[in-house]
Amino acid sequence: MQHGKYGFIVGFLSLPLVLYGVFVIWPFIQSIYYSFTDWTGLSPDFKMVGFDNYSRMFQDDVFWKSLEHSVLYVLLLPLVTLGLALFFAFMINVGGRRRKGAAIAGVRGSGFYKIVYFFPQVLSIAIVALLFRFMYNPNGGVLNSTLEAVGLGSIQPNWLGDPKLALWCIAAVLVWSQVGFYVVLFSAGMASIPKEFYEAALLDGASRITTFFKITLPLLWDTVQSGWVYMGILALGAEAFTVVQIMSVGPGGPAYSTTVLPLYVYQAAFRDGQAGYATTIGVGLLAVTLVFAAIVMRLGRRERLEF
Repeated sequence: MQHGKYGFIVGFLSLPLVLYGVFVIWPFIQSIYYSFTDWTGLSPDFKMVGFDNYSRMFQDDVFWKSLEHSVLYVLLLPLVTLGLALFFAFMINVGGRRRKGAAIAGVRGSGFYKIVYFFPQVLSIAIVALLFRFMYNPNGGVLNSTLEAVGLGSIQPNWLGDPKLALWCIAAVLVWSQVGFYVVLFSAGMASIPKEFYEAALLDGASRITTFFKITLPLLWDTVQSGWVYMGILALGAEAFTVVQIMSVGPGGPAYSTTVLPLYVYQAAFRDGQAGYATTIGVGLLAVTLVFAAIVMRLGRRERLEF
């Protein structure tokens, strides 16, 4: 079994590593290189400008607004999304009333709830954004029509046109679109936890809340930590860009109140023809993502529990 082991390992890893280097590492290196140029993105001619793009970025008010919104999303969205997903998954698997022959059971109709929660994952994020854009429409949208139907016609906000509301309305869409995936993920993890743990805790007088914090959450911690990193990267990446691009006024408005870093990278590169500056912002986005992942992995480190 040991003979030729290393050759076997190298043979299997070489092609994936080459593909990863070509399609992931090399574009990062190119981006860092172009961030020191004045490349327009179309012309093959450009010149080195040193740290001028970085100096401009640190003096750019729109960049700081975009960074503020992205950091807010990366702190808020994982917390709300994973919190709701853990609650729903716990109710589906453990939170129901005791039934005959089963000390531990989920709420009635738990299988149906899993399908309902997962349904948004079947839809493209672009379709979800379009649907909610129609819902938020101040003239005839579902939300304002509902307010008018219940006698609150005087309270009809311009959901996506109000700088104080737009960012939160878009955040709600991101949470709604992602909760179902984590409900199914956490449900699978909870289903693997031996029922005897819960039964023993309940016999000792533990409440459902106690069993969640003392049994469920510690045994699911690795999954929660991975989900936190993934959700944070999603909030800093394509999902946030897509929703803001489709739903917001401008896009990115009003008054840059919904602009996030991925959208600003896109606008600088393809709207303004400043690909060199866009890659500089992209390097800043990369730094934020790496710092976020490192903080989550460091703060979330704890002794591994097995069963």
